[in-house]
Amino acid sequence: MPGVAVASDTVTNGALVPFSDDGTRDSLPIYPLNHGLAAPISRLAISWSRGNSLRVSLFSAEPSSGSPGAAQSGVGGKVVEVKLGGGDPEITDAHLRRIAYGSVPPFALLQSRRSELSVLSKAPSMATTYHIDWWEHVLEYSKEITSLLGGPKSPPNAIIEDPGEIVKTGEDPTCLKAAWELMEIFYADKQSQAWLPERLVDWLADYDSLFSSTQETIHSKLVDFQKELVNIQVIEDDARYWEVMSSALSVGWLDIVVKMLRLHGSYQLDQLSNRELENGLVEALAVLISKMPRNRPESPAGKLGECFKSKPDFTKAWERWRSQITKLDCSPFWIQCDNHQTREGLKNMLQIMLGKTENLCMATCFWLELYVSHFLYIRPFTMGIESMYNLAQKCIQLKPSSRTHRLTGLMIGIIGENTEVVLAECSREFGPWMVAHATELLTAGSEQAEILLHDERFNLGGISIVELHRLAYAQVLSSHALTWQIAPIYLTSCMKQGMGLLENLLYRQSVQHNDMLLKNIEICRLYELDHISSNIMKVAGVYHWKHGRKGAGVFWLQQAQDATRLNRIAQQLFDSVGKSISDESFKQWEGVIELLGSESKLAGGLEFLHKYRDFKKSLQQLSSGKSTDAARQATGSLILLMKNPSTPQRFWLPLLFDSLKLLNWHDCPLLNVSETNLLLNKLQELSLARLRPHFIKPNLPPEAISSIRLALATNLGRAILDE
Repeated sequence: MPGVAVASDTVTNGALVPFSDDGTRDSLPIYPLNHGLAAPISRLAISWSRGNSLRVSLFSAEPSSGSPGAAQSGVGGKVVEVKLGGGDPEITDAHLRRIAYGSVPPFALLQSRRSELSVLSKAPSMATTYHIDWWEHVLEYSKEITSLLGGPKSPPNAIIEDPGEIVKTGEDPTCLKAAWELMEIFYADKQSQAWLPERLVDWLADYDSLFSSTQETIHSKLVDFQKELVNIQVIEDDARYWEVMSSALSVGWLDIVVKMLRLHGSYQLDQLSNRELENGLVEALAVLISKMPRNRPESPAGKLGECFKSKPDFTKAWERWRSQITKLDCSPFWIQCDNHQTREGLKNMLQIMLGKTENLCMATCFWLELYVSHFLYIRPFTMGIESMYNLAQKCIQLKPSSRTHRLTGLMIGIIGENTEVVLAECSREFGPWMVAHATELLTAGSEQAEILLHDERFNLGGISIVELHRLAYAQVLSSHALTWQIAPIYLTSCMKQGMGLLENLLYRQSVQHNDMLLKNIEICRLYELDHISSNIMKVAGVYHWKHGRKGAGVFWLQQAQDATRLNRIAQQLFDSVGKSISDESFKQWEGVIELLGSESKLAGGLEFLHKYRDFKKSLQQLSSGKSTDAARQATGSLILLMKNPSTPQRFWLPLLFDSLKLLNWHDCPLLNVSETNLLLNKLQELSLARLRPHFIKPNLPPEAISSIRLALATNLGRAILDE
């Protein structure tokens, strides 16, 4: 298969499928295949499996009779499923399906609101309101999606807090949730655009641990230091203590810094009197850190810092706070501090708070942490996304990463305001689900992105980029048996090609299982696809009939109102039941006939069989010794059958032959003159029909016609006398 190599653990050259190794290893995806079969492998077969997977069937070479391996293994082959690229390694398939199902209601609600507001926006008086309100709907949609991507990022607070716990470990975050929240911050939440840098600081605090997979981070340094904390005797003499604190301070993790400062040895009661000056400097810095002004409406629970909503108030508080830092930095008490490690560590932290670039570079681990530290200490008055991209390029030059993380490209695309790059990164790193849903965030309040993503493109077959990605995601859903039923939500939102693909999807579903069939029909009902529903029921009816489930076949053909096929089935049933009442084979068709109700228009020629069944039951009651009333009821059924135009001519003679007991009823004639004449006329028509080439001769005794003529003549005479 071109473009795919399956690496094996039992082949000498490392590959079951040979491929060229001349410079293509980096571009050619290689998927491990751990099958556990003993070499050699004689045959290999590859086929598509469910979803984005391959099914690889391996066959061992036939062992010789005396081969020791034959007795040990006893396995002639194995089937292994190889999952190709496109999945998220951090999220299981079951969780991805929960996300897929959970994101359907908010997506459908947002599309409904879009349709309503697009109509309202055409009115001049509502145009402004439309642009103001739409981002609020998108933000609500984004919050619902975020809740699906993971639980709380930190565990609940313990009743007794551990003083040695620096970093609280909770549920591991995922890159998918980090990417979604990043896009929400920059695109959907228009209300907090003024506090965008602060939102970015919070985002890094939540997801800095994700970057530990590609490089060292401040979070990983804190975790490693926390593990070794119990073995440190004098914490302030350990250089790592001050290094980790400076790093946490550089990215604004104030609560962690203050907590670590309070671990300083000068706070111990037995040393407080001897180290009063040293403790005073540590406490002064802790107070300054806890009082750091933040340009934001409020802080999360448990976070330190004083918040200011308005920029003038924040500016005044920032200048006052910086003057206090400068005053502490110039204090003569530093000369009197005897502990060299404490003095140098605190001075370094002061330089970080004063925004010294060299100190920030030393404290941070990679460019994104340095980027955030600039907004905290060097450019605290930054509002919105102004000049963010240039600053990011500068930080990347100062702190380059040896390996690129999957979130880095997305971050660069967002702050560079490049919608195409953002879409490409979402597609490459997070798959079709992310792109299909994130386009709603990209177009929230941005006319340029709206035009770019929703305009029809000739090179895409006349569809837009949004529709293209929704169709791609719908195809991914359609390829799996557990998710195909939610694909119509996305297909119906694609105006150009969605409905055609939806029809193909519905026609492709199996009609073998009743639950699947009912679900398919319900989807047709929801989207008013009556013609597709009718065709599906026709297919189901034919399938069940051909596989011996006669009752189910008749039922679905009735639901589809397929009179043509029902009439054909009627002809087959006529051949089976068009015999005398004494024939026991009629019993096997009673269940099918029971399905044929009184709605003759839906049943085609089959409605005759329903009346035929009732007539035979009446005759069976006569054979068990019932009264004359039962005989009159059976006679009435006979006359209805003979009058009914849907009664096939081939049944006239068997009906009359089965009714000989009624025609010769000893108590009184059951037929009046007109009814007897009707039956005589039918018998005469049969005599003429026998001369036609396609006449079907019933399987009756030779004397049947003469017996019927005699009985009718006798009944006619008795009826004339009675009248």
